[in-house]
Amino acid sequence: MRLEGSCHCGAVTFQVASAHPYPFNLCYCSICRKTAGTGGHAVNIAGAMESLTVTGEDHITVYQARIRDAETGARTISPARRHFCKTCGTALWLWDPRWPELVHPHAGAIDTPLPTPPERTHLMLDDKPDWVPVPDGPNDRHHGGYPDESLAAWHDRLGLAR
Repeated sequence: MRLEGSCHCGAVTFQVASAHPYPFNLCYCSICRKTAGTGGHAVNIAGAMESLTVTGEDHITVYQARIRDAETGARTISPARRHFCKTCGTALWLWDPRWPELVHPHAGAIDTPLPTPPERTHLMLDDKPDWVPVPDGPNDRHHGGYPDESLAAWHDRLGLAR
């Protein structure tokens, strides 16, 4: 599925091909909440990095989150690169060199109508603030951390890959 996206002010537009366009993963981690969250979470989808085309690149800035190393507890810089419009602040997409073939647009930046997922995965709930309600649909899954199931595996399990 070809996805078109943009920032709020229109300075940045982009297109990307996505075989996994269902916005089902709601992430409640502090990074997603504070950099792109609405309702206490952010929703990311997956696209093919090689297909990403961008206009307005001079309006993009990148943020690499500060994270705590699970083994040592030391603060370090995440390799993941979160792209934003530096004019209006819209969270656009995340790219991580550990998975260079993928790009993860924020569903909120996508202008193309996205398909409605039959179930949702709520992840990183251990980081969720108390004021945020968590929907509980009939097939929703809830995880304190990251689920074992990837975006691709979720789409495949439900027969939704495009």
